[in-house]
Amino acid sequence: MGIGLGPFNLGLACLTEPIDELDGLFLESKPDFEWHSGMFLDGAHLQTPFLSDLVTLADPTSPYSFLNYLKESGRLYAFYIRENFYPLRAEYNDYCRWAAGKLGSIRFGTTVTRVTWDESDQTYTVHTAGGDAPRARRLVLGTGTPPYVPESCAGLGGDFLHNSRYVHHREELLSKESITIVGSGQSAAEIYQDLLSGIDTHGYRLNWVTRSPRFFPLEYTKLTLEMTSPEYVDYFHALPEETRYRLESEQKGLFKGIDGQLVNEIFDLLYQKNVAGPVPTRLLTNTSLDSASYDEASGRYTLGLRHEEQGRDFELITEGLVLATGYRYQVPEFLAPVQDRLRKDAHGRFDVARNYSIDVSGGGVFLQNAGVHTHSITSPDLGMGAYRNAYIIGELLGRTPYPVEKSIAFQEFGAPEGTLI
Repeated sequence: MGIGLGPFNLGLACLTEPIDELDGLFLESKPDFEWHSGMFLDGAHLQTPFLSDLVTLADPTSPYSFLNYLKESGRLYAFYIRENFYPLRAEYNDYCRWAAGKLGSIRFGTTVTRVTWDESDQTYTVHTAGGDAPRARRLVLGTGTPPYVPESCAGLGGDFLHNSRYVHHREELLSKESITIVGSGQSAAEIYQDLLSGIDTHGYRLNWVTRSPRFFPLEYTKLTLEMTSPEYVDYFHALPEETRYRLESEQKGLFKGIDGQLVNEIFDLLYQKNVAGPVPTRLLTNTSLDSASYDEASGRYTLGLRHEEQGRDFELITEGLVLATGYRYQVPEFLAPVQDRLRKDAHGRFDVARNYSIDVSGGGVFLQNAGVHTHSITSPDLGMGAYRNAYIIGELLGRTPYPVEKSIAFQEFGAPEGTLI
């Protein structure tokens, strides 16, 4: 049974559909498939090519591929002529909805309230808000990573937004006299570009604040991409826990940076607008958000900021506030009754085994995503979703209906044995 239906568990549902030995059921609380619809800006696209769809890298012949979706939608030739490997974000969401609509193993509108373990028949019972309680021998958790709001903004009043809701509330923002974006990833950059495009029409002041020392681009060179490989997962997973946690913080630029072309487009847009005179915008790097307050009478936020390198504190007053502060995994509350069956590391996070299991048996509960501390940057990578699902299916069956690559990289990540000649 899969709990939660993002792209990863949806891919698992597609890949298990034709396997007679597996009886799968996938539960999702939302009424339909929806993936980051609040960031469906015009022209926004994935940062991975179309081959990183739900199934292709595990089974290129699957009827649930992105190319088959295009063919059935009558847009395959248009995609070919477009000569761009990166699907639009809204298009990818539509593809996922198309795939979900073909599956009989999905139950939307089903909220899981708790999971219990029956020792006598070695099964998990998944209790739902509707009163159903299906049972399964294996669970795959795909509840995703919810929007993260910094502690400095906890309980903050007003109408501030997390970037996950930007498109739905964009029109309200445009009427503000000033808008501040906090964050420096792809979403922050897309929102800044969108708001900068309309700054002359709407007349707001626009600020972009980031704790990072620069607006760094996503590193996307080919030898770096080899870090999304089975060999690197093997290497990373075998490292000491403290080393993995250090690398987790150091490798953010490998999956949380901005598309390099977008960085350049933003500069070009600033240059273009600056020809007519100074643009009412500020880009503040090395600047952390330490506190925030909201004044209901004026409808303004006061942000307490600190320049990290200079060690100087200052304030910024803004009417609109967008937190592009990313997403963080939270252990679902419904797992509380089975916590004693789930492994944790010294930092209190799931101790995810190489085979993606987190339970004491080593093969009963598997985790999608949420494993950057154990499986490196491959954990959130869409391109590794089909690989992980093929791996999990092999663990479920004891055989590999979808061959799992073991070696694809030219480079070696660990020290070789013995002396090199």
